[in-house]
Amino acid sequence: MKAVRQTVTLPEIELSYLEWGVSGNEPVLLLHGLADHAGVWSNCGESLSSAYHVVAPDLRGHGNSSKPKTGYRSIDIIRDLQHLMQHFGWNSAHIVGHSWMGKVVPKWATLHPEQFNTAVLVDPFFIGKLPELFRLTFPFLYRVLPFLKGMGPFETYDAAVERAKTLKQYRGWSALQQNAFKESIEEKPNGTWGSKFTEDARDGVFEDVMLVSGLTQEIDVPTLFVKPLEGLNRTAFQLKPYRRYLKKLEIREVPGNHWAFLVEPEAFSVTLLEYFKQHPVSP
Repeated sequence: MKAVRQTVTLPEIELSYLEWGVSGNEPVLLLHGLADHAGVWSNCGESLSSAYHVVAPDLRGHGNSSKPKTGYRSIDIIRDLQHLMQHFGWNSAHIVGHSWMGKVVPKWATLHPEQFNTAVLVDPFFIGKLPELFRLTFPFLYRVLPFLKGMGPFETYDAAVERAKTLKQYRGWSALQQNAFKESIEEKPNGTWGSKFTEDARDGVFEDVMLVSGLTQEIDVPTLFVKPLEGLNRTAFQLKPYRRYLKKLEIREVPGNHWAFLVEPEAFSVTLLEYFKQHPVSP
């Protein structure tokens, strides 16, 4: 089933989202990582749509959703998503978070475990808390982190395409990846091209994700850790906090890199389907 693009007005912002499947089926919420957008889940949403009601929002500051100057703390993002769930009448859902959202999702589960049927963490970004002084390195990270180099500006659309082809999430340059790239970029008022993701969102998210811990107490929610073979989390040390705090943790390896759902989408979707089927929601 192809996605339907919708927009919902929340108390503070408007959220644009993609929707697959039939209302009344088990709900699945797909949450993209930093600088991405709902379209990166296109293959996954279609694969799940025959059995699940799937929604993937453009998070605030991203894609076609509102882009406020402030409000990018984890608690702000969680509040948006709770309002989105209320819009659909969902009391709980299978909630999937990639990268940055793989850190926000455990924080949400700590606060409101009752809203989770399961949690899925897809190669989450650094889960711990860094010293305050680390903020001084942010300008350097903004320049060197490969996925942020796709923000632009670029003089032409073709120049943006050439840069995109060098990024890991677009390795192979499949139709899925090309569409995800096209949805991520826009022409600016001055004629240059750049990401729909804003610098205000970048700065706000970095402030929160680098300086706030994602796991602080035990969580009893069934949780799947999706570990790409070429992802960020490759050592026992990196997995240690997840094993410590997530009491119902399962770790499954999938082919591909940090963006496994873009570079190896079929294997990724099968992994989610198998896990959700093992954890059906009681009627």
